Amino acid sequence: MPGGRLTQQDRQEIAAGLAAGLGYAEIARRLARPTSTVSREVSRNGGPQAYRANRAHQATEGRARRRKQPPRSASPITDTAYGRDPEELREFTEHLVDILVLTGLPRMSSRVLACLYTTDTGALTAKDLTHRLQVSPASISTAIAYLEEQELIKRDRDPRWRRELYSVDNAVWYRSFLASAQRNFMLAETARNGARILGATTPAGARCEFVSEFLRRTGEDMLQTAERWRHLLIPQVRDNRE
Repeated sequence: MPGGRLTQQDRQEIAAGLAAGLGYAEIARRLARPTSTVSREVSRNGGPQAYRANRAHQATEGRARRRKQPPRSASPITDTAYGRDPEELREFTEHLVDILVLTGLPRMSSRVLACLYTTDTGALTAKDLTHRLQVSPASISTAIAYLEEQELIKRDRDPRWRRELYSVDNAVWYRSFLASAQRNFMLAETARNGARILGATTPAGARCEFVSEFLRRTGEDMLQTAERWRHLLIPQVRDNRE
């Protein structure tokens, strides 16, 4: 029923709508559901191209069964300050994780990043993350290493307790964007070298030459975009450089 959980028939209609090229708003209107319900359902189950009704329904039932199981030690912590609705916050966090996974982040790294972004302090220790996400320290360590490599989090030291803190701030995406541009330049240079080795007049060489030029130009565009908006992040960026 409208407002309740999606049924298998609802999911089949979503799949049919996607196959017909309908947008989320139109599909939601036909189901008498909020557009956010449809977009969350599709993103959580592989995106518009990979969405399959039966598979999505089975996955949802599996998640529901797991939620009914008693926690291993303590329930995951949700920040209910400022009168937040814990259930609404949980659903938002799950949706954020699903979207981050669609962008290419591993799921555990996505969970860590979402946890940090939905924490008012924006900073947690490895022990905090282990407790909040109910996972092993090894899982947190692997996720942290990946996020640091992508420059999506910062590592600091809490002077009071001499513990390492992992944090996010407004400048994190600026730094990550610059790092992504730098990777584009590295790939462009590698592709250019490949074109030289393969021969620029050969099909493979021409392909590498195109890739090199494309990545070089998009890398330059990314740097120009970052510089254009840098003034919004000047305080945070300056603090990082000092």
